[in-house]
Amino acid sequence: ATVDPTTLPLISTSLHPFHPATMSPQSLLLAILAIASYSASAFAPVTPYTSKTSTTTTQLQMAEEIKAAPMVTGEQLETMLQEWDTPLVVDAYATWCGPCLLMSPEFEAAAKDLEGKVRFVKLDTDLEPQMAGRLGIMGLPTLLFLDKNDDMEAVEQGKAPMAVLKERIEGALRKDSIVDLANYHFFGGPMPTQLS
Repeated sequence: ATVDPTTLPLISTSLHPFHPATMSPQSLLLAILAIASYSASAFAPVTPYTSKTSTTTTQLQMAEEIKAAPMVTGEQLETMLQEWDTPLVVDAYATWCGPCLLMSPEFEAAAKDLEGKVRFVKLDTDLEPQMAGRLGIMGLPTLLFLDKNDDMEAVEQGKAPMAVLKERIEGALRKDSIVDLANYHFFGGPMPTQLS
């Protein structure tokens, strides 16, 4: 049996005041905008909260604290470059960069493999443009392999920086290549013949 939709009664407007057939175009548009703004609020950034010890933090920072390769600010990176304890690998990235996002789990896995021997950190170039400029970041992602300057006399006299750039790599790498490069630059391992 075929039903003719023109013969079906409309749903009572007293029960459904927001039915599109009973609303003016302006009211319908306002309802759509209200729904869209309410839905968009689900994607709003997480706001900071204060813990019982009155320390303000965000969920993102809490998640970064447990990572082997945490996100750092320009100020934190500057401190690391002055107070040297272990070799350092910096991943300069951006959240909108596809290759950066693909390399992120590989970088984290390399950090876990070399935990305690090499320090791995991530620097968001969009949040830290001044530090990215100082480091000469031109392409993303960029990996910086930094080690302590062996010429302590020059460092103490202010003639040389505390950190020495061993290598700069632009482009995404897999975990094995990152580990191989760290072993080569920091522990006298063989020079990697192929990077992927």
